[in-house]
Amino acid sequence: MRLYNTRTRSVEELEPLDRQQVRMYVCGLTPSADAHLGHARSFLFFDVLRRFLIFRGMRVTFVQNVTDIDDRSIATAQAEGVSWREVVNRYFGSFKASMRRMHVLEPDVEPRATGYITPIVAMIEELIRRGFAYVAPDAVYYRVKAFPRYGALAHRNLEELMIGARIEPGEGKQDPLDFALWKFAKPGEPEWPAPWGAGRPGWHIECSAMSDALLGVPFDVHGGGLDLIFPHHENEIAQSEPLMEHPPMANFWVHGGLLEFDGRKMSKSLGNFEPLSALLDRHDAQAIRWLFLMTGYRKPMNFREDAIAGATVALGRMYDAYDALRETPPSDDDSRPAGSVKAYRERFVAALEDDMNTAGAVSVLFDLAGSARDLIAAGAASEAAAFLHEAMSVLGVSPNERTLPRRPPTVLSARSLDVAGKPFALSGPQDPELPGELVAQLRPLVEPAVSLNGCAPREAVERTILARAAAKARRDFASADDLRRALAAVGITLVDTKEGATWSLSH
Repeated sequence: MRLYNTRTRSVEELEPLDRQQVRMYVCGLTPSADAHLGHARSFLFFDVLRRFLIFRGMRVTFVQNVTDIDDRSIATAQAEGVSWREVVNRYFGSFKASMRRMHVLEPDVEPRATGYITPIVAMIEELIRRGFAYVAPDAVYYRVKAFPRYGALAHRNLEELMIGARIEPGEGKQDPLDFALWKFAKPGEPEWPAPWGAGRPGWHIECSAMSDALLGVPFDVHGGGLDLIFPHHENEIAQSEPLMEHPPMANFWVHGGLLEFDGRKMSKSLGNFEPLSALLDRHDAQAIRWLFLMTGYRKPMNFREDAIAGATVALGRMYDAYDALRETPPSDDDSRPAGSVKAYRERFVAALEDDMNTAGAVSVLFDLAGSARDLIAAGAASEAAAFLHEAMSVLGVSPNERTLPRRPPTVLSARSLDVAGKPFALSGPQDPELPGELVAQLRPLVEPAVSLNGCAPREAVERTILARAAAKARRDFASADDLRRALAAVGITLVDTKEGATWSLSH
């Protein structure tokens, strides 16, 4: 498969460094406040990437860290008069509950920074020994200008980075670009022993130390949100690669696009979000996953809550199609075309192999759902149901784990009619809830080709379908397409069958 590699700014073939095993490290949560939907988008994408690699026969070792000690969690604890561990456990517990609701697979390893103090200290000691770090009165700092490739991941040079950089009062760094590897403890703060003085790790060093300890370097994929490219991932590279005989630290750097709210990044600092758990209380978790799947993972996405309603309906249609296929009795007809579902499977896999094009993969499944009646008529229902179940499981919306309430099957009424001297079976909902204004909306789209004078909504729909069938019979396909589009414009979905056509009301 091919993935976009931030390191090289190109889409490249993902070839595991260790045959059929993919080693993946994803930057996880800093549980100093409630997780929000922007976090969910990133973790959902890497969950689907992991699922697809497993689907393609790979063994995946998936590590996702927890930054369980940082300035914000300490500040929150001090403000509330509780321990920093209580703050971390509260917010991390809520986050994990939300991930379970969204059916995100558990990481193989989920290390906490405070559990890896020993390798963190050892890495800092080696950086000091090699001249890449130094001890100052307030902290141990990384010496950025000692690493010539600094800025390469973000494609920024040192001159650009120096713009606006400064040394804050009380900081002992030698250069404005230098960053803290180890912060000496202030009164009342948590601390761990180290050769240069008790304190705690800076943000960036934990990921360098833990990825090396758990995966070894180099490894295959390092992931995170787009906002982590600089400074976090840039700093990881600067810490890790001077200690490596054969860089790079990670073969692929993969970043998901940001989630925006009203055109602005959704983040804690802007305050334009609500807790993820609260959003999941109002909306189906799988529908939110489906909404994200319909947008490319690298693209920015402007979130609107009303879009979840549309995703809920769309996902419901997929489950309806699966139920119809699964509940169709097995066919004894061996005359169906060989591999009638094979093309759908090949297109689905090809979409995901092309830089995880989840929108394209979802489109394939919609095509299959729209052809469910034809597949049933062709005796391919069982084959189609098996593929649809497998594909939806790859996307994390397995029918077996659905949280949307199952809708009762639509009762169809059928009539045998005559079009151009041939029988035409027309099926539709027995008691459709058609809007009263449908005729007024449809009339300007179909007249004068179809007269709707005096028609009730259902009659207007069926008269238009029959007119379309007549146009197809006389090979006037342009007019037939126009009438199909007119029906779609007023919310009518039309499925052609061997015997005629079936229509339904789109939600």
